[in-house]
Amino acid sequence: MKNSLQNKWQAAMARNRQALSTRTAKVGGYSFVLSLVVLAILIAVNVLASKLPSSWTQFDISAAQLYSLTSDTKVVVTNLQQDVTIYWISQAGKEDTVIQKLLDRYEDLSDHITVVKRDPDVYPTFAQQYTDETVQNNSLVVESGDKNRYISYDNIYQVDTSSYYAGGSVSQSFDGEGQITSAIDYVISTDLPQVYLLSGHGEAALSDTFSDELQRSNYETVSDFSLLNVDAIPEDCDLLLINAPTSDISEEELTMLRDYVQGGGKLMVLSGPQESADLPNLQALLSDYGVTVADGVVVDNNRDYYAFTAPYVLMPEIQDSDITGPLQEGDYHVIVPIAEGLTVGENTNGAVVTSLLKTSSDSFSKAAGYAMTTYDKEDGDVDGPFTLAVSIQDANADGRLIWVASDYLLDDLYNSYSSGANLDLVMNGMSWMIGDTDSVSIRSKSLDYNYLTISSSSAAWLKVCMIGIIPVGFLLLGVDEVLRRRKKV
Repeated sequence: MKNSLQNKWQAAMARNRQALSTRTAKVGGYSFVLSLVVLAILIAVNVLASKLPSSWTQFDISAAQLYSLTSDTKVVVTNLQQDVTIYWISQAGKEDTVIQKLLDRYEDLSDHITVVKRDPDVYPTFAQQYTDETVQNNSLVVESGDKNRYISYDNIYQVDTSSYYAGGSVSQSFDGEGQITSAIDYVISTDLPQVYLLSGHGEAALSDTFSDELQRSNYETVSDFSLLNVDAIPEDCDLLLINAPTSDISEEELTMLRDYVQGGGKLMVLSGPQESADLPNLQALLSDYGVTVADGVVVDNNRDYYAFTAPYVLMPEIQDSDITGPLQEGDYHVIVPIAEGLTVGENTNGAVVTSLLKTSSDSFSKAAGYAMTTYDKEDGDVDGPFTLAVSIQDANADGRLIWVASDYLLDDLYNSYSSGANLDLVMNGMSWMIGDTDSVSIRSKSLDYNYLTISSSSAAWLKVCMIGIIPVGFLLLGVDEVLRRRKKV
């Protein structure tokens, strides 16, 4: 019995050895070993990929490129010389994926940036040392040394309702990159541009959008600055802004402003038609450079040069300049409501005077101003074309002046209608005047659509194409196909 079992076992072993020696068995063994090698390679590749920067392994296919970084951000971040910490205040399981990917991009760009997550459930009092606001989930704090800036979630995902009550819609945008890069630039900067806001002449308050953009671009504002109690404009004033005054400056103030610009100062004026006052002293700043101001409100009867159905809500032609170049490249339209007409003369006293915005030859200035009762040209009205915004570089020094002939250019409603182009014009002008600064301004990324502002002639041409040319073209193709088939039969 024992020998019988032993013989059977030996026979089975012999059969196994014979089976393993066959070609099929060898191929199966090789396949098994190869599978193990491939599996090991895949594990190694995945481990290696996890160590690579997210910009190498994740691609931004979002329509608005939400977590792609612009060249401005790359310049700021790659040139960092000091450590910056970004605290991400987020509850576990409620992280915003877009913010997370964006923060990964920043951390990949520089070894000086560290992203630290702070769960408010674990650190309930952490944010209180940076802000008195109610901190929302997915808000940020950027810190370097003894400087910091809190970025609210509402500032990252912005909602603009300025045009909603005028029959428009609510606009949404993502400003994560703009807010974070601006905060980084702020906490590492030691000298920020100072913008003084002149007061004492009924000047209008800055719009919320303009104020927010000044802060985001790291301009420090000095409010309620008066010329009545100073002997000269302070040396630390990088730019003096006069926003929509309703009464004139005095002769003494005019002298101070002239000396300021001629001595290398930077002055920006937003001033349009007045209902019940004249501003001859303020406008004398323009006449020093051969620029005259027409009385009344400019009306343009060329349908390509005004927006909506109001000929006084002007959509002027953008002229070539360093200030307007980015607007031309982006094919934007500036909307200028209720404006005065400027005319640039030949006697500029050696200054470089550049028209930034210009109306059509069909425009004219209604002498009746706010009291106009018709958009038709009447006796006493002054023919155009007119300049609506002008930049001036003084001949004697690096003094610069920008004049926009409307009080309402930066109104939130009209800025929204222009898709932000109005604000861009002013911010570009400020950068041009101040020159080399550390200020950073990055456009927010729309989460919906921008207003498509096109001229009347373009709209008419689109109608002809969509209603006439394209349907007729398809009809002719159909007729041609039918005729060819009949010929074959």
